[in-house]
Amino acid sequence: MTGAASGKIAIRGLRKVFADRGGRGGTVALDGIDLDVQEGEFFCLLGPSGCGKTTLLNILAGFDQPTGGEALLDGRRISAPGPDRGVVFQEYALFPWLSVMDNVMFGLIETGTPRPKARETAEQYIALTGLRGFEKSLPHQLSGGMRQRVSLARVLANSPEILLLDEPFAALDAQTRLLMQRELIKIIQSVGKTCFFITHSIDEAIFLGTRVAIMTARPGRIKKILEVTLPYLRDVTSSEFNALKREALKLIEEEVEAAGRQ
Repeated sequence: MTGAASGKIAIRGLRKVFADRGGRGGTVALDGIDLDVQEGEFFCLLGPSGCGKTTLLNILAGFDQPTGGEALLDGRRISAPGPDRGVVFQEYALFPWLSVMDNVMFGLIETGTPRPKARETAEQYIALTGLRGFEKSLPHQLSGGMRQRVSLARVLANSPEILLLDEPFAALDAQTRLLMQRELIKIIQSVGKTCFFITHSIDEAIFLGTRVAIMTARPGRIKKILEVTLPYLRDVTSSEFNALKREALKLIEEEVEAAGRQ
């Protein structure tokens, strides 16, 4: 272990290099990431395109392995996917031939939960995500926002300790995106999960996050972490909100300019 864990998620000296074809050299995606995410926190990761945000999330999910350093969950090294982490992707990743109910039940059934219990649990999270009345609907019969609600309900039904969200609202129109951000806050406050949320949107990060980490251009490092102490639901027109927005924008613009000079 490269350092003592002091958060629900602890990242120490994390480095990721993607090897070039033929095994020579490679692209350094992440370099020297040190980060702690506390239990119950809504942690947002923000940075320019290509800075390694999704790479870091994939390592936390156990889909990929670091080249150096380590990522820990409750002091244990993350080395593979597990039920303690639920991932919500930008793409809805629903089974198109299954109804809303069957999509939400799927993971529970696969892990051996008896069907009556699985249905009871699914009903709870369908109600929580505002999908009651659509249990029999197929994904193509739903709007984009509703499909993303199904994805979230399916993840929550499996009771993960951590929610890893990779730009889950990026494909939505502006009005639906704002609605989903508000709904996500309510849902997370209801279930009390730790969230690690990736976004390209400064407004979204400040609206949702208890802290917002700004990453450098590739290779990705943590440039600065902004503390967001504004109460929910946040007023995006307030002077405090816009002061944070200006600071985050300045930090990201510095990185975009630096990348352009490389």
